[in-house]
Amino acid sequence: MASFLRPLSYRYQWLYDTISRTAALSVGGERRFRNLALQGLTLTPETQVLDLCCGSGQTTRFLVEKSAQVTGLDASPRSLARAQQNVPQASYVQAWAEEMPLADASFDLVHSSAALHEMQPEQLQQILNEVYRVLRPGGVFACVDFHRPTNPLFWPGLASFLWLFETETAWQLLDTDLPQALSQAGFKPTAPQLYAGGSLQVIQARKP
Repeated sequence: MASFLRPLSYRYQWLYDTISRTAALSVGGERRFRNLALQGLTLTPETQVLDLCCGSGQTTRFLVEKSAQVTGLDASPRSLARAQQNVPQASYVQAWAEEMPLADASFDLVHSSAALHEMQPEQLQQILNEVYRVLRPGGVFACVDFHRPTNPLFWPGLASFLWLFETETAWQLLDTDLPQALSQAGFKPTAPQLYAGGSLQVIQARKP
């Protein structure tokens, strides 16, 4: 699955940014998309924030506007090098999301922006368990990712995007009950908030 555009989009940041900004128009633009999962949350300059699978810092640059304590984590050294250039205000850790070299209960907020769909089902559950571990009691995991559209008019656009740029794991996420997976990890998740005809879901899950 996925076309030749997928590796090109990861190799050339301008292409990735163009694709993500165009896709974000469905919810009102990139700034709104990057802040969707943060709605209703109070962040201060002291809030310890982890931008999980931060890539080249596309969401990190919005998080540092709200907190002076932002850490970006990603497995790709190329992406982290770009993130450090793009958002030097944050600190960065190169690691796999399912094996984070981070202390227990060290973050108030873990944020994930369109990254969970890259994971195999077993890997996804491992990541949610790790997120639970690094969050403090009362901390929140806030994520935005794909969802099976509730409006059929949005199916062609989403299917085309997945076929061009994503792998089978993105299709698997459409069939995944993410709140149930979060509950299995120990979280108390909210019901998904749906956007773009149901093709995007936002969930905030609190650690008791």
